[in-house]
Amino acid sequence: MSVTLESEVRFLRGVGERRMQNYRKLGVTTVGDLLRHIPRDYIDLRRAVTIRESTLGEKQAVRAVLGEKGPERMIRKGLTTHKLIGVDERDTITLTFFNGKYTVAGLEVGREYLFYGRVEGTLIRREMTNPAVYPGDAAGLSPVYPLTAGLTNRGIAKDAATALAALPEIPDPLPEWVREENHLCSLDRALRIIHRPPSWEAAERARRRLVFDELLTLSISFARVKKGRQGERTRPMEPVDLAPFRKALPFPLTGAQERAIREAAGDLCSQVPMNRLVQGDVGSGKTMVAAACCWFCYRNGRQSVLMAPTEILAEQHYQSLAPLLEPLGMRLGLLTGSCTPKEKRERKAALKQGEIDLMIGTHALITGDTLFRELGLVVTDEQHRFGVAQRMRLCGKGEDPNVLVMSATPIPRTMALIVYGDLELSVIDELPPGRQKIDTYFVGGDKRRRALNYVKKHLDAGYQGYIVCPLVEEDETGEGIPGLKAAVTYMEDLVKGPFAGYRVGLLHGKMKGKEKEAVMSAFAAGKLQLLVSTTVIEVGVDVPNAVIILIENAERFGLSQLHQLRGRVGRGKAKSCCILLSDAKGEAARERLRFMTSTGDGFAIAEYDLRTRGPGDFFGLRQHGLPQLRFADLAADSQVLAQTQRVAARLLAEDPELSSLPLLAADVERMTAMVSGGL
Repeated sequence: MSVTLESEVRFLRGVGERRMQNYRKLGVTTVGDLLRHIPRDYIDLRRAVTIRESTLGEKQAVRAVLGEKGPERMIRKGLTTHKLIGVDERDTITLTFFNGKYTVAGLEVGREYLFYGRVEGTLIRREMTNPAVYPGDAAGLSPVYPLTAGLTNRGIAKDAATALAALPEIPDPLPEWVREENHLCSLDRALRIIHRPPSWEAAERARRRLVFDELLTLSISFARVKKGRQGERTRPMEPVDLAPFRKALPFPLTGAQERAIREAAGDLCSQVPMNRLVQGDVGSGKTMVAAACCWFCYRNGRQSVLMAPTEILAEQHYQSLAPLLEPLGMRLGLLTGSCTPKEKRERKAALKQGEIDLMIGTHALITGDTLFRELGLVVTDEQHRFGVAQRMRLCGKGEDPNVLVMSATPIPRTMALIVYGDLELSVIDELPPGRQKIDTYFVGGDKRRRALNYVKKHLDAGYQGYIVCPLVEEDETGEGIPGLKAAVTYMEDLVKGPFAGYRVGLLHGKMKGKEKEAVMSAFAAGKLQLLVSTTVIEVGVDVPNAVIILIENAERFGLSQLHQLRGRVGRGKAKSCCILLSDAKGEAARERLRFMTSTGDGFAIAEYDLRTRGPGDFFGLRQHGLPQLRFADLAADSQVLAQTQRVAARLLAEDPELSSLPLLAADVERMTAMVSGGL
């Protein structure tokens, strides 16, 4: 059969069903998806050096003949090693492969290869660990793709080449005037070059075209979403004296909280429904801003709803808000999956009759039989934990209700205006007085035992702690990187070794929802002393007794993510600390971790992260209601974004439905579904 962009990848020669399952893990199901699964980098094989010419500490392609293949050795279960010797006319280099059975099996003694990796060792003895291996006659720029277990760079490059060979010219969704005015190559040329570019310049031209297409569809999508909301109308509320609310608080509001409340109150008194994001650091007091808005609605005779991502977080909101708001006359309810059928019926009936002023809950709130008498405000906590679709379904419970979104992810304001393009923005950039400073330390892997003993010391004193790992299971990245800590095996090692006899729990994203809830509840109740986890705890429950967190392979995380993880401790009165454990050798990685120890300001960290690493570290933009961008970098490509916004405005002015550009219209429909409906 003939191959098209819509064909499933399994129909490509050499792929098949099993390989397609691996591709699905990368979000690749069609030939078009495969061609848009572009390299994240390239290895430059044009300047291969001899062993002696190689530079210690740098990544280079070293030309050598394979002189010796050592036997496979088992280090421990799941981890093997091979040692090989490469030689040239003057020198030797030791090549170590971890879990490299299949790579090593394909190499022949006596043949010349290019070994690419970081050159280590000494001035007289060179070494490499897990180098990429190429035939001796390889040249040019070799693609490096995002991988998963079962797929290799060479395999993906081969499949992409097979697809391109089978396709005639790829149709272009952009009109000619857009390509000419913005100096863009055709889509066909971009996709053919990006997988095997003849030069860095050609690769950049191809990437720019793909970036432009992605940001153009995003710009058109946001323009449509915004235009749709401009026509919405709601019954404005009357101004409310917030003095009784302030008087009921056990502490004064900060200036930043007062500013956010004023901005939200202005929205509530407007005919256009509020659509506002309250963004603030961990512990900045966003919930009190939401509480003030709920009180405002109550005084106007309207109901409010607060949706949290987990039952335990919903219960925490209820426990903190009920003592504050019920003395002021408000009636609060809690609706979660754990409620009994009778409790659900009674609470839903009370909600429908208007006998509950603020309902707090989880996804149970969006079921069809959850009805409000007069819903005026929808609050979602940690919006990125839901799909935007769930927020919209909740909004459908009322007639154009006001919407308040809370996020504890500090990102730079300029970037937030792009990412949250359809929301007004309130930033709480001030912490309440008395908020604990968390001492943060950066230590090398050689001090791991001492760090674990320090954690144990806190547990022995009656406190609780976290240990965070970058992986759930070993080698799930497909990169074969030795030394990466996996939560499952790490916990097994801990309970057999240094934490034998302690109450240790395990939490990771592959567990079922109820399992995760049970573990977090046990930890919150003090039944567990130590929680070994992946980043699933980055947005979690307050456990005031948890005072220490140790983060393994800290260099693998973005600083904003490390900051969010650090915020799991420091929530009580006891002194808290965070230990960043890393074997990173590169100075840039070490400098980033040192910066982390110097400040607790989430916005300063976000700005530093954006400056040094780009926007990819803000937990993946997907979580902010924006689709995961495959090509664009919102920091580096801000000029392209500005160009696409101008082009989008012109295209929509000339043809609002894009009926003359069906391919672009289809791309925009897909993007709009992601922007409006979540993922």
